[in-house]
Amino acid sequence: MKRPLNSKLLLCIALLFTSSFTFAQKKYSEKQITKLKTEVAQIVEDNHKQTQVMIDKIFSFAELGFQEYESSKYLTGILRANGFDIVDGVSGIPTAWFATWKQGDGPTIALGSDVDNIPKASQYPGVAYHKPMVEGAPGHGEGHNAGIPLNITAALAVKQIMEREGIQGTLILWPGIAEELVAAKAWYTRDGLFDDVDISIFTHVSSNLSVSYGQASGTGLISVEYTFDGEAAHSAGSPWRGRSALDAVELMSVGWNYKREHLTTLKRSHSIITDGGDQPNVVPSKASIWYYFRDVTYEGIMEMYADANNIAKGAALMTDTQMSSRILGTAWPRHFNKTIAETMHENIKIVGLPTWSEEDQELAKATQAEVGSNPRGLSTNLSNLGMPVTRPVSGGSDDIGDVSWKVPTVTMRFPSNIPGLQGHHWSNAIAMATPIAHKGATAGAKAEAMTIMDFLLKPELVTQAWDYFNNVQSKETQYKPMISASDAPPIYLNKKIMDEFRPQLEKFYYDETKYGSYLEQLGVTYPTIKKGN
Repeated sequence: MKRPLNSKLLLCIALLFTSSFTFAQKKYSEKQITKLKTEVAQIVEDNHKQTQVMIDKIFSFAELGFQEYESSKYLTGILRANGFDIVDGVSGIPTAWFATWKQGDGPTIALGSDVDNIPKASQYPGVAYHKPMVEGAPGHGEGHNAGIPLNITAALAVKQIMEREGIQGTLILWPGIAEELVAAKAWYTRDGLFDDVDISIFTHVSSNLSVSYGQASGTGLISVEYTFDGEAAHSAGSPWRGRSALDAVELMSVGWNYKREHLTTLKRSHSIITDGGDQPNVVPSKASIWYYFRDVTYEGIMEMYADANNIAKGAALMTDTQMSSRILGTAWPRHFNKTIAETMHENIKIVGLPTWSEEDQELAKATQAEVGSNPRGLSTNLSNLGMPVTRPVSGGSDDIGDVSWKVPTVTMRFPSNIPGLQGHHWSNAIAMATPIAHKGATAGAKAEAMTIMDFLLKPELVTQAWDYFNNVQSKETQYKPMISASDAPPIYLNKKIMDEFRPQLEKFYYDETKYGSYLEQLGVTYPTIKKGN
């Protein structure tokens, strides 16, 4: 049985009848469930080598958003070999896919994580100072190479027990394509890919093993590119005959920066000029500027968007140019599910943090010192259950927010990176193909697999998760997509960059048939630190 539709009609029916999710599942005692959860965690541990290989492999591909071709081909190949049905190119995104394995009519559980990386973050792993593998190339300076390997490890362990025990349910795995552009999950949600999902578990790299519920800290956003069209002319010979699109871009930038003075402290906005013309002696006939508008509420985001549209129109009027705009990505503010989070946190407490070696701590402390952070090393104390934010806190965004307003969702953060780093930076790539990343992903896969088993074997948890979603989370806030049916994902982004760097990166692809680890292939002594550190 799938989740009930969140409609007024069914809510009225729910007031008249006691509803619950009824799955044709054998009844298991708490003792039996505990035994199966212990077993699934051991299967994850036994598969640690495969987890390591997947993490190192994705790290070596170093692909930017919408260009994750090698990563997607590799990951879907593993899933196909293990009996998953793959739908490629979902939502019109060539590198996007949904992988499904089904056995009977039990709960449908979707497992997602991101896969793209960061521009100019190329970095040798295990080296505690800046050492690019390819100068100027992208690299995993966010750590997105570990999340899907974690999910695959957990899913295959659960699948093994489901097949043996005849446990009914459906497992779906999917990638957060172009998360750094927040440019895929809203399209997945718009296109109905989560309509039949009962619960969603998302994973994201961090420096501790944790989960939270309620409104999360951070923002949602809308990503918009404004383009101005004018008239070219000789910049010296006949400048009066030109209508500069770049002038419009600069005037919009000035106008928005004056507006920025009057934004509340919870809002964030930043931009880059994506097209500033061709050369100085030609009046630019076309120019573009790309903005992120962030706020802690949907209404606040859309107010900023409306203000920016007015400023863009004004810039076009002042320069006698034509203005057009395109939405390149969106992310709703995140709200996570209480039932899933509480269930997962109990499993996190059982799993605990990895045992870090002296080498792990040495790498972490040297990296922290290199970027000017407190050299405190890796986390050794487990995080508490994250509670709802009572006073909104601004910060980053993640388009998992759109999914969280479609289906009960949590994000599990797992300890595969070093605390105290600035993020979106080469230093965040240092740990991501080392034992730190491998151990952290294995710990996360154990907690995730145990949580999946809970929801497969205790249907009442699915009911409770939807009760929170319908009667607490959605009581006063209703999800409204920021994209329309006609908005297409900007799959052209990052193509030129990857076309430039992919041939140089290919020589660094990890060959697991010859080397036990990526560090071994690269000849990196673990850890490598500056002399004197």
